[in-house]
Amino acid sequence: LNIMAAPPSFDSKHAHRFFSAHCFNSTWKLIDKAKRTEPENEQMIQCTLASLWHWTQREDCTDMNPSIGYWQAARVYALAGEGDNARKYAQLCLDITPTEDPFYLGYAHEAMARAELLLRNKEPAAENLSQARKCAEQVTDSENQKLLVNDLETLT
Repeated sequence: LNIMAAPPSFDSKHAHRFFSAHCFNSTWKLIDKAKRTEPENEQMIQCTLASLWHWTQREDCTDMNPSIGYWQAARVYALAGEGDNARKYAQLCLDITPTEDPFYLGYAHEAMARAELLLRNKEPAAENLSQARKCAEQVTDSENQKLLVNDLETLT
């Protein structure tokens, strides 16, 4: 199927900038919702993937932006109970996250631990949780350290 589209009547750079942030924030609203319906879980998945794609279209996209997007996608899939997809995006996050940043690397390991727990893979989950804790110890910003530690505590 080949759908021909007319050139847009809007600035695509601004559209990517808007939708990368809008979809990311919309995903967080759904993540934070106490009880989600199945359609809301699907919307949460679609929003995180849309955000990630729009980020990759931005000229100012660095490796850190997809790292955060992959992490959010892993969390969303874990919340939706889709362990294989959670692990896929956690691995993508681990693959791209700079190793010199313990906060983001800790969250990459947190995502993998969460996915492995969901898949009932205890040893890889424990190893990633251990790595995430080591990273958390190295985070110098106290607020960021607390965020990471609090999320790690939800895994035990």
